[in-house]
Amino acid sequence: MEFTAQQISDLLGGIIEGDPASKVNRLSKIEEGEPGSLTFLANPKYTAFIYDTLASIVIVDRDFQPEKKVAATMVRVESAYAAFAKLLDLYNQIRRDKKGVEQPSFIATSAKLGDNCYVGAFAYIGENVRIGNHVKIYPHVYVGDNVIIGDNTTLFPGAKIYSDCVVGKDCTIHAGVIIGADGFGFAPNSENNYQKVAQIGNVILYDHVEVGANSTIDRATLGSTIIHKGVKLDNLIQVAHNVEIGENTVVAAQTGIAGSTKIGRDCMIGGQVGIVGHITIADGVKIAAQSGIGTSILQSGEILQGSPAFNISDYKRSYVVFRKLPAIEKRIQEVEKKSRDED
Repeated sequence: MEFTAQQISDLLGGIIEGDPASKVNRLSKIEEGEPGSLTFLANPKYTAFIYDTLASIVIVDRDFQPEKKVAATMVRVESAYAAFAKLLDLYNQIRRDKKGVEQPSFIATSAKLGDNCYVGAFAYIGENVRIGNHVKIYPHVYVGDNVIIGDNTTLFPGAKIYSDCVVGKDCTIHAGVIIGADGFGFAPNSENNYQKVAQIGNVILYDHVEVGANSTIDRATLGSTIIHKGVKLDNLIQVAHNVEIGENTVVAAQTGIAGSTKIGRDCMIGGQVGIVGHITIADGVKIAAQSGIGTSILQSGEILQGSPAFNISDYKRSYVVFRKLPAIEKRIQEVEKKSRDED
């Protein structure tokens, strides 16, 4: 599709500086701009590129002051980054605007699909499934019996939603995600082996949740594993049975959260963090990458690092000492030697 600078300005509430009729039909990085492309400048580190870019239109902050002539048409907005993000979202909506049911696919006769849905080839939709409006189910997706999926949600290729789970509105489930597999529940018996404990709960994802590729969220033993509104999970994350993650918490890749742990809202959890089960993490907590969390964190807004993790300020002071341990040991040996010689 083709857009003019005037159309883009109207959409973003911007101010045009240059040719309102300038046209674009694709997006580009500012350093790789070509005629007919749209780009943006938000990071001052890239300012030099705006004077040489061949892009036809550049979105800039309202207060941007060029030091020399800019050949491209500029659209001034309150926040170039936010405005470009809005355009990317619109571009994605247009690019992914699929509708209809491809064949071969299977949809149980008891399943109900809303308006303007897309079901890709080789998808499976089980008994009594309820799917909202404008939902997109890509090829090779499995939706088990009694699943509910809200409006405007997208399930990318190969996602698996086990029976009885609930996915809210405006959610994005990336390729290879598994929601509702059995939790890791086994009980040792008298013969010193493990008896499986049936996992009969489900998983509930509230609205505006995004789950990255190949992440897994296990169903509860009883009750529900709950991912609250606005949570963003990166790729390759394990969320165990009966975990609860609060609103707008973000979790980076390769983190593992063990069973029945409750994580508050607005938390930020770095990559490769390990969190034990049956603990509570307060609201607004930040955990640095590769940290190990073995006990509850009850102080809101706490920032932690290390394994086992502790307060980040204490960690940094300790790390300074840790790095100097060889030198400290050498000094101790020298003092001990001197003491022996004096004796």
